[in-house]
Amino acid sequence: MSDSAAITIIDTGYVRPGLCAAYLVQSQGRAALIDCGTATCAQTVLDAIDAAGVPRESVDWLLVTHVHLDHAGAAGPLIRALPNARLVVHPRGAPHMIDPTKLIAGAKLVYGEAMFQRDHAGMLPVPEDRVVIADDGHIVELAGRPLLCVDTPGHALHHYSVWDAATRSWFAGDTFGLSYRELDTGQGAFILPTTSPVQFDPGQMHASIDKLLAKSPASIRIAHYGEVTECARLAKDLHDQIEAMVAITREAQGADDRHARIVEGLTALYTQRAVAHGIEDAEARVQEILGGDIEINAQGLGIWLDRQARAA
Repeated sequence: MSDSAAITIIDTGYVRPGLCAAYLVQSQGRAALIDCGTATCAQTVLDAIDAAGVPRESVDWLLVTHVHLDHAGAAGPLIRALPNARLVVHPRGAPHMIDPTKLIAGAKLVYGEAMFQRDHAGMLPVPEDRVVIADDGHIVELAGRPLLCVDTPGHALHHYSVWDAATRSWFAGDTFGLSYRELDTGQGAFILPTTSPVQFDPGQMHASIDKLLAKSPASIRIAHYGEVTECARLAKDLHDQIEAMVAITREAQGADDRHARIVEGLTALYTQRAVAHGIEDAEARVQEILGGDIEINAQGLGIWLDRQARAA
């Protein structure tokens, strides 16, 4: 099996098809799972591992790029089902994997009890003796295939990305934005940043994108959703949009309807870019596919603005 063939994308089934990916990486009969979806996705991920012909006892590592629940919520159930796997997590995220009480409380506050039960029920703590801390530069040894963990804040302070030298590609979690395959056109992939609450920082995000691009990657695999190429073009698109999103947010500062104005501004920005990208019926498609992300991005930008005001 070639190195590229030894990477399997897993649709975790979170919310809708094509929204949230995990990746199964194989080397010499051993395997690592990168990101894992929410707790309610655990069985789907296990079924995909089985379907790939990978014995569960051959999975040595579960790497979570950050501890947002759509990336790490299934870690507890999966660690119990994968007897030899250890969890690799950013030092800022490790306490929340060992004791997810605050993560659960925060998710219930954001989503409400009903939505939490639908999408996130079943979260479990990860035993501390099966947790490995991934400081910047940590290398996960996967049977002769080193996976390098690099600190990439901007979306979250507890975020790392994973460099796979065998394929010259990154597993970038949410650092390299969102790119849904339904919005691909003849011009390639359509991409936008994700600024979800509560730790978005535009300067850090710019720097992390540049850090990924500095490796001259052949491709970047993102959680939402799949593998993208044309990395330099997409990085420029992300940089441009970060600046535009910050400007929209600053223009709304002090307004009584600040959140609504940010949502309106983001919707207009993404729709304009979608039209330029050749997406048919762009306004409706942006609302249909990106409506939830626009709301979350607006929340993250608002929290960032409040943090800037407090620091002034």
